[in-house]
Amino acid sequence: MTSNESGKRQDASDEMGKQVGTNVLAYPVRFVKKALVITELEARKLRHDPSELLTRAVQPALWLLIFGVVLSKAIDTGNVPYIDFLTPGILAQSVLFISIFYGISIVWERDLGIVQKFLASPTPRTAIVAGKALSAGLRSLSQALIVYVLALAIGVKMNLDPLTILLVLFVVIMAAVIFATLSLIIACLVKTRDRFMGIGQMITMPLFFASNAIYPISLMPDWLKVVAYCNPLTYVVDALRGLMIQGGIYEHGLGVDILVMVGVASILVFIGGRLYARVGQ
Repeated sequence: MTSNESGKRQDASDEMGKQVGTNVLAYPVRFVKKALVITELEARKLRHDPSELLTRAVQPALWLLIFGVVLSKAIDTGNVPYIDFLTPGILAQSVLFISIFYGISIVWERDLGIVQKFLASPTPRTAIVAGKALSAGLRSLSQALIVYVLALAIGVKMNLDPLTILLVLFVVIMAAVIFATLSLIIACLVKTRDRFMGIGQMITMPLFFASNAIYPISLMPDWLKVVAYCNPLTYVVDALRGLMIQGGIYEHGLGVDILVMVGVASILVFIGGRLYARVGQ
């Protein structure tokens, strides 16, 4: 083999390696871009009807201003006042309640024929699901603002470090992605809006009360502790409780909480993408 031939083969090999590397990087970039396009599309609906954000403010206000203030005099949570302990749980609850019914849009879109249009596009099904779930995260950010304002108004000792607040927003978005994707999966499996709403209502309260949102896990019976540790909302609340309040306490650690949230979200988005492809059938 001549040196010229050897050089050509080496150049061809290098070029092929570059193409493979480019393709490996290009797919995630395209995936993120397409998911963000779906997110922007969904966000337009919120821009046309922002009144939903105001109505969503009622629930955390009631929990904090009435439930939290009253029970803060009756429940002992150690060195952290109960109202401080409760505040991150109320934010997690608000995100859960917003996201868990987000899948109703899939039922509407299927009835209107919009799902078939999405399926006819070259957009990956998982990117569609991820984009819709991220749009639920955008809606949930308003709840974070509302809870922060209410908490400061009633004297909760909040951690206002800018980096910490950014981490709180990340956790809120991840929580919304988890529960919105779970909602989308349910919507892909049921055929009617009434059945979807029934299932959503059936799982919302168990998710909320079988977590550490309004009381410590240490107060739970052993069987409920097992359920709580399997509940993704528990890890959302743990992360928020460690980040939001001064002298915040972690039960699992922020790294574990984020790892669990990212893992659960990834699995649910994958399952949701597989099921979404069958919605239009």
